[in-house]
Amino acid sequence: MRNRKRLTPEESRATALEAARSLLIEAGPQAVTLKAVGARVGRTHANLLHHFGSAAGLQRALAQHLAATVCESIAEAVHASRAGIGSPREIVDLAFDAFDREGGGALVSWMLATGHEDAIEPFVETIHALVDRVEPTGSADGGSQAARAATLAVVLLSLGHSLLGEPLARSLKLPEGTARDLAESFVTASLEQAKLETER
Repeated sequence: MRNRKRLTPEESRATALEAARSLLIEAGPQAVTLKAVGARVGRTHANLLHHFGSAAGLQRALAQHLAATVCESIAEAVHASRAGIGSPREIVDLAFDAFDREGGGALVSWMLATGHEDAIEPFVETIHALVDRVEPTGSADGGSQAARAATLAVVLLSLGHSLLGEPLARSLKLPEGTARDLAESFVTASLEQAKLETER
């Protein structure tokens, strides 16, 4: 009988984070526990403690993992849009889906409600790095004002929308996609500004 392949520490951690992400999407942030993730990946509680230190450590690592994964996709979408093969709406949809369908908004809300105020740091740090990365070469101070403002608007809109966007839009008798439309306008303006900066 062949033994199961022994995973490297990095592979073991990545497998646990993917399991945590699945649990987050399926059952919400309260389901992301060391016990539940361990059961899903066939690892012991002690093994996961070694990698993450605590349930809060696991959730923080999951927040960082989600942010990094989504920001990578957004960076690709930004470059595609600048090359004329993508659209600002694709960038917006990635951000909104990360907080909504992928559970990022619920995870941040849950961690803040349970006293882990540093939960937002992985998102903030990763998004800041994204802005630096996608800015035109030579932009001063790590990114133009337009790109930073657009990033702030998109993140706040997508996070807020994941928490109460649909009922609020219904209450205000606005179409369901209004928040995404607003975010798209910010991204479009930012990309146009970036184009002007590279042409100078």
